Amino acid sequence: MGLNRSEKAVVIDQVSAQVAQSQAIILAEYRGLGVGALTELRKQARAQGVYLRVLKNTLARRAVSGTSFEGLAEKMVGPLMYGMSSDPVSAAKVLSAFAKGNDKLVLKAGAMPNYVMDEQGVKALANMPSREELLATLLGTLQAPVAKFARTLNEVPGKFVRTLAALEEKRKAEA
Repeated sequence: MGLNRSEKAVVIDQVSAQVAQSQAIILAEYRGLGVGALTELRKQARAQGVYLRVLKNTLARRAVSGTSFEGLAEKMVGPLMYGMSSDPVSAAKVLSAFAKGNDKLVLKAGAMPNYVMDEQGVKALANMPSREELLATLLGTLQAPVAKFARTLNEVPGKFVRTLAALEEKRKAEA
């Protein structure tokens, strides 16, 4: 049984609100995917903060119209699952990782604000490090000079103590 006009309006409002918060939208065809596999995919997506939903394409087109994702509307063909996330990389990572292990899920397209990607673009986005990984790398890079400076300062008294110990050993050996 289909949705009536007011129910469709509610769905469009929900999806539009999610699109407004998203930095990336990934489209994947789920034809032939079993219920158990879909449940597992939804669980993985929820753990990564990805909003995953199966929508009618006409409702999805209406939800993205007038937004920076409007260019994605022409790619909305066939039975599609929509993955949206506030982190530009996490939706692509979740769907791409699941697609590697399951042939039935096929990545179709994706979009970031004012930029539409094909399947290869989505896979390239999935291979990028996440925000947390980039922040950890930046922190390590910023910390390295300070740590090296601290080791260098610590080496001066250490070398002095080792020199004194060697002199003491030498005097004991001579005596």
